[in-house]
Amino acid sequence: MDDQRPVPLLQSLACARALAAMGAACDLRPLPFGGRALALTRRWPLLGALTLVSRGPVWAGTGSASWPRALRNALPGALVLNAGTGCDDRLCEAGFFPLLTPVSVAVIDLAPDRATRRARLHSKWRNRLARAEEAPLRVTRSTLPADPGHWLLRQEARQQKHRGYRGLPPAFSAAFAATNPRQAQLFTASDRDGTPVAAMLFLRHGRMASYQIGWSGEAGRRHHAHRLLLWRAMDWLAEQGHSQLDLGALNAQDAPGLARFKLGTGATCRPLGGTWIAHPTLAPLARRLPRRAGPPGAASHVHKALTR
Repeated sequence: MDDQRPVPLLQSLACARALAAMGAACDLRPLPFGGRALALTRRWPLLGALTLVSRGPVWAGTGSASWPRALRNALPGALVLNAGTGCDDRLCEAGFFPLLTPVSVAVIDLAPDRATRRARLHSKWRNRLARAEEAPLRVTRSTLPADPGHWLLRQEARQQKHRGYRGLPPAFSAAFAATNPRQAQLFTASDRDGTPVAAMLFLRHGRMASYQIGWSGEAGRRHHAHRLLLWRAMDWLAEQGHSQLDLGALNAQDAPGLARFKLGTGATCRPLGGTWIAHPTLAPLARRLPRRAGPPGAASHVHKALTR
């Protein structure tokens, strides 16, 4: 494992390898104070080159309070930042203009022992897990092959189209599997006949792992298969030395059921820093914006609203 500290997928060395294999213009840009940023650049009609940094930057240590200015100096063109942490005042001072308010992600701490992780499950989540453990399901773990036509990736493409959400394209998972051997792990629940009824894909990147794709058929939903798959994955990832499992964004408005599912694992609701744009024409306006602080206690309020 390359990253020996918890690093989000979109800032990991493993992600950089996958993006490069897909032909993306990505760059691991070093920053002062032991930091780095994985930057992805695309050219847009009329706009020209636009660089994106998601869930970053990351630091070997505690970093520096002046990181927004260091990032801006390292990437001086048009830059969109989905900040990993919030620091509104310093971002404005560095010429970043706010675009979107922060979202939160759910992150499971895998460091405690199995009994402690089980005790942290929400009571309803734990009860449904117990029912899934008694159901006629067989769980297997395998390495995802580097095959863009894999059945789960085809299911994910259909899900994205049918449900109208956008995530990393299924081809990214195949590229990740090709460039990071044995780091894309597929957990599958099958019925007595061996027919898959649910599956979950996890990508491993250093000390952190990320939930990437989930699919469930009617039988899988009836038997709460995803709870069983996620619980088995938590156990296995902890045994492999991963300290955190990132379950992705919490969308209480559009997908409250999925948000409750994620938080029911005992995951922490971790707020990110919002979406910002830095451009020479917007920098003077950004520096004149009133200084703001993020909403206090936002993470705890989201957690209470979704788990009550």
